[in-house]
Amino acid sequence: MSQEESDDEPGTARKVLRTVTPPSQMHRDTEMDVIGWSILVGLLVVALPLLPVLVIVWVLTRLFDRGADRATD
Repeated sequence: MSQEESDDEPGTARKVLRTVTPPSQMHRDTEMDVIGWSILVGLLVVALPLLPVLVIVWVLTRLFDRGADRATD
């Protein structure tokens, strides 16, 4: 086996890490926390006014499906 062949083959790893970056210490990321809460509040502001409309559509769909089932029986 020549030196050129052994350079192409990977050797055994001495220490295995799951990432390419070294591990860091745990800390609170306040900026990302604020962004996450802001997105949640924004979604709630948009979704809560639509909730009654969605409930009405769901109820009407259930009623019309039930009426269609009775008509076919």
